[in-house]
Amino acid sequence: MSILDRINKENDIKKISMSDMPELASDIRAYMLANVSRTGGHLASNLGTVELTMALHIAMNLPEDKIVFDVGHQSYTHKILTGRKDDFYKLRQYGGMSGFPKSCESPCDAFNTGHSSTSISAALGLAKARDLSGGNERIAAVIGDGSLTGGMAYEALDQLADLRSNCLIILNDNEMSISPNVGGLSDSLSRFRVGQSYNELKSHVENALLDIPSVGRKMAKGIKKSKDSIKNLMIPGTIFGEMGLTYIGPIDGHDIEGMVEIFEDAFKLNRPVIVHVKTVKGKGYRIAERYPEYFHGIGPFDIETGRAKRSKSGSSYTDVFSKTLLKFGEKNHKIVAITAAMSRGTGVRAFQKAHPERTFDVGIAEQHALTFAAGLAKGGMIPVVAIYSSFLQRGYDQLLHDVCLQNLHVIVMIDRSGLVGEDGETHNGIYDTAYLRSIPNLTVIAPRGAKDLENAFEYALGYDGPVAIKYPKGLACTKYEDKITRFVEGRSEVVNFSSLVGESSSKKLAIIAVGGMFQTAMEVRGRIRNATNYEPQVVNIRFINPLDVERIQETVKDFDVVAVIEEAVQRGSVGEAVGYQMAMCGATSKLLHFCIKEETVQHGSVKKLREVLGLDEDSIYEAIMKELV
Repeated sequence: MSILDRINKENDIKKISMSDMPELASDIRAYMLANVSRTGGHLASNLGTVELTMALHIAMNLPEDKIVFDVGHQSYTHKILTGRKDDFYKLRQYGGMSGFPKSCESPCDAFNTGHSSTSISAALGLAKARDLSGGNERIAAVIGDGSLTGGMAYEALDQLADLRSNCLIILNDNEMSISPNVGGLSDSLSRFRVGQSYNELKSHVENALLDIPSVGRKMAKGIKKSKDSIKNLMIPGTIFGEMGLTYIGPIDGHDIEGMVEIFEDAFKLNRPVIVHVKTVKGKGYRIAERYPEYFHGIGPFDIETGRAKRSKSGSSYTDVFSKTLLKFGEKNHKIVAITAAMSRGTGVRAFQKAHPERTFDVGIAEQHALTFAAGLAKGGMIPVVAIYSSFLQRGYDQLLHDVCLQNLHVIVMIDRSGLVGEDGETHNGIYDTAYLRSIPNLTVIAPRGAKDLENAFEYALGYDGPVAIKYPKGLACTKYEDKITRFVEGRSEVVNFSSLVGESSSKKLAIIAVGGMFQTAMEVRGRIRNATNYEPQVVNIRFINPLDVERIQETVKDFDVVAVIEEAVQRGSVGEAVGYQMAMCGATSKLLHFCIKEETVQHGSVKKLREVLGLDEDSIYEAIMKELV
């Protein structure tokens, strides 16, 4: 029986002796590795925070006390320690356990998180609610050094210092966010590791001691053991001290007993305290320690080699953008690339390696990224901001206020548009159609495949104004490229076919497809063509903003049944706009709208989610056939 078998609910860890904690940590890592290798997940960050999470659980009583995890992708150990280890076989699977904190799963998940830099704000809110209600629960937030590059964290720290509420902030310093950290704060936290003054002092002291006969070597050995104390004297904790916050650290984030003692003492101070904890991302799994960025978020993989288990081959939309950016960037030296700590995930890495002087990683600062791009555009450059759809939500005001109202030539490449899958509701990019269509001066393009994406980018380069190009996660469609047409501003692409049985049947059905759903539309069209005498027309809407009103009105007036297929929420969608145009022109055709009716979509594979939402090929085909018979 392993020690982990004795952990079945929250606070069971308190029954384990401190001497057995290293073995428990090892059990947790082995259990985590075995499960994540099958399901995929955020591995490196969770391996690095095992002891840190254990120490918090020992020092606190859950669920009365509250732990808020920034982002939340490092909460696997927390879930194991709160009675959910038996659910790990369905981690991130549809109907299974989320990879992020979810209060609907357990009262021990104090606050739902999924995006960066929110934990201090949430923890402060919980702490102030406790103060106002006369409670005495302990509140802690765990935030990575990468998340501190987000401005929201500093807004929260500023108020935390002002309100003086008892709240523990754990700064988990592993030198990584998703991509390696950048910026002044990262430099500040790093200087003590490599600072000349510290290293010279350490070297001089050790050399001097070694020259002392008999006892010198023993004294030098003792100094080496206490070198962290020297670091503590030199780290720039004044960053937080000048804000009025008590700073402790850095301390070893893998020393459970030491952390428990410091956490308990910090809570007794009855004021806001920041404890700087040093951890190793990927700890305990050699390959993840060596390649922490690769193992930040990974699909199923082979434990022995660390290699992903891939079932399909081909280029993703991200790969296509990466090659396209590099191709046009070689020709046009005004092109600059901007990423928010996601150079690898968004496909900017290749351009960054080739043109480091024209690539800017701003850290986890999406708002700054867009206004920075606006400034670059104002100065005559062509900035390309590569960002995930769910993270672009954080820069809505900057996109509207700083980029689009000034009609600046900024290109926003929106990756992960539509269903993202296993990361769930906080990461699905299903809202971008709605929030982008209302922005003035913004041209929004949804390419239908690999070649269309390249053509869209080339069009955006020559366009005088802001352009957003949105595309889904996964393999880029390369089918039907022989039928692709050139880009004409604001116009849809009509895929025309010769009629099989005359004009009347060819006017029976039109399918309007948006972006990545074009391939599904074409497959459905082929099945209907084979099963009936009807020859459906497929319209690739291509431009989401401005919409091709002329083509939409012609389509809804000419066809008996019009089906709109898109991977977006219903409100603010293209299908909703098609319905409006039907009313405007008095069309009487039947509108079928295949979209996401729910306001939130839980985690699961994209394939499974499409089936559940009725967006898979079979569901769409069957629903249309009912209207045709």
